[in-house]
Amino acid sequence: MSILLALDASSSACSAALLRRREGLDDELISRFAMTPREHTRRLLPMVDEVLAEAGLPASALDAVAYGRGPGSFTGLRIAAGVAQGLAFGLDRPLVGVSTLEALALGAHRRHHYRWLITALDARMGEIYVATWQCRDGVPVALTEEAVMPPAQLRVPAGHEDPDWVGIGSGWRLWDQMSAEVQASIGLYLAEPEPEAADMARLAARAVDADEARPAHEVQPVYLRDRVAWQKSR
Repeated sequence: MSILLALDASSSACSAALLRRREGLDDELISRFAMTPREHTRRLLPMVDEVLAEAGLPASALDAVAYGRGPGSFTGLRIAAGVAQGLAFGLDRPLVGVSTLEALALGAHRRHHYRWLITALDARMGEIYVATWQCRDGVPVALTEEAVMPPAQLRVPAGHEDPDWVGIGSGWRLWDQMSAEVQASIGLYLAEPEPEAADMARLAARAVDADEARPAHEVQPVYLRDRVAWQKSR
């Protein structure tokens, strides 16, 4: 049996989830999710306490900790990273950073069985965080790297123009700014879904199985804008 805690504050939502994996039995997942703009600091730790209490477990029972490492709100990512790293350090447990865009893809596939997905989050300043996915055997497989760009620059991956793509995430509120090519490729878009810790827990469990969990100090948030600025300054 292994027990993993995941938390997220990367968007307007705040969430925590506890995944208990039991040999020979179905996994147990306990989660909390709420739309809490600007209240992440106040809400995140109580959510952690709630899922632990519902599971009847102390924090010391955790085998690993995970969090939404971005891309997303700078402030929210720092809040989640601080809580997750603090827990992992204090408990001497490994930490897993989970892509918020991958969590969006998994959530959409798990609920609606969509296979070809473009996940996009509103990055503000006229840009979106975006990645594309094909879901295979219940797992999102990345077709492009995560990127930040103006909506007008978004394109479907070369060689994959024919599938009926589905757009997921707040970035699709900028639909009117996207190219005619992208609009013609999208059969449906849903702007309401937000990243959820429940999906991050599922992805983190796979990472733990693949020995990808790391010491807390090695797992950092992903700020795509920082990466772009650094590359341009070289």
